[in-house]
Amino acid sequence: MGGLILLGGGLAGCGGGSKKSSAATPPSGSATPSSPSPSPTLSYHPFTGGSTGLGNPVIAIKIDNTRPAKPQAGLTSADIVYVEQVEGGENRIMAIFCSKLPKKVGPVRSARISDVHLLAQYGKPAFAFSGVQGKMKPVIRAASVYDVSDHGVPPYYRDSGRRAPYNLFADPHKLLAKAPHATGPRDIGFRFGAAPAGGRPMTSFTAKWPAGTMAFTWSAKAKRYQVTADGRADNAAEGGRLAADTVVIQYVQTTRSKYHDFLGSYTPLIHSTGTGKALVLRDGMAYDCTWSRPSETTGTTFTTADGKVMNFKPGQTWVALVNNGKPFIP
Repeated sequence: MGGLILLGGGLAGCGGGSKKSSAATPPSGSATPSSPSPSPTLSYHPFTGGSTGLGNPVIAIKIDNTRPAKPQAGLTSADIVYVEQVEGGENRIMAIFCSKLPKKVGPVRSARISDVHLLAQYGKPAFAFSGVQGKMKPVIRAASVYDVSDHGVPPYYRDSGRRAPYNLFADPHKLLAKAPHATGPRDIGFRFGAAPAGGRPMTSFTAKWPAGTMAFTWSAKAKRYQVTADGRADNAAEGGRLAADTVVIQYVQTTRSKYHDFLGSYTPLIHSTGTGKALVLRDGMAYDCTWSRPSETTGTTFTTADGKVMNFKPGQTWVALVNNGKPFIP
């Protein structure tokens, strides 16, 4: 992990379909994980609170989240969906897959520096993306990931029904075949179980970035949070509405990184270590929380206002990383 220390200094900050992860009655335990634990020591899946997929490898895939990219494929199978700010104030998704793999994921897009810092808590997962800014190539090589990015050959392919660059897709099963030593699930700080006391009713919340919004609205019928992107219902390519079992609005410091695109727009740096505030939504209730991630190789934990563990609802979790303050372009 020595290469990560050189990436940008200390960092401060941290799908749904109808599938439900079967609860394995995971213990709440301590809010603070020790060093990440490999899957053989776990009695439940640390990403979902379920009982399946403990022996599977982990793969992270970058997915476009702009209007021309929709509907996206594969998000309903993700365990965790991160939403991060990128250049121009737009946002992009990094989806974590382990307990279940879809046959098709995409549109796959390029990686950003904040991805590397977030993924350090996952051990050494496979990382799929379509490319990276030239100055970041040495960073990716030094990072604790198995690079399974697009090099113009299978298992990536172009969907003839979509226009470039929103037409690049891949089969994650075949991507993982290129990373046979990708690590399995480990403790990233999440805890699952019964909802704690102290929540307040909240049926909808809108996360905001400078050039986009994402609303999460509680459906009493589906018992999940349905996703709306920029005022439009966010549907899955497989059919149905994208939805989450738990939603985390994580307030982080957003600064300018040293990287920029060919237009000169600088890449935001999402500070995902340290501490900060968070709003956690589950079962139609909202909980004011504090998040903590002491170092890049440890997980991100969430505690309620009274210092108790914030249990997530078993299933898929969306983590919206938003600036601690007004949305802005650094």
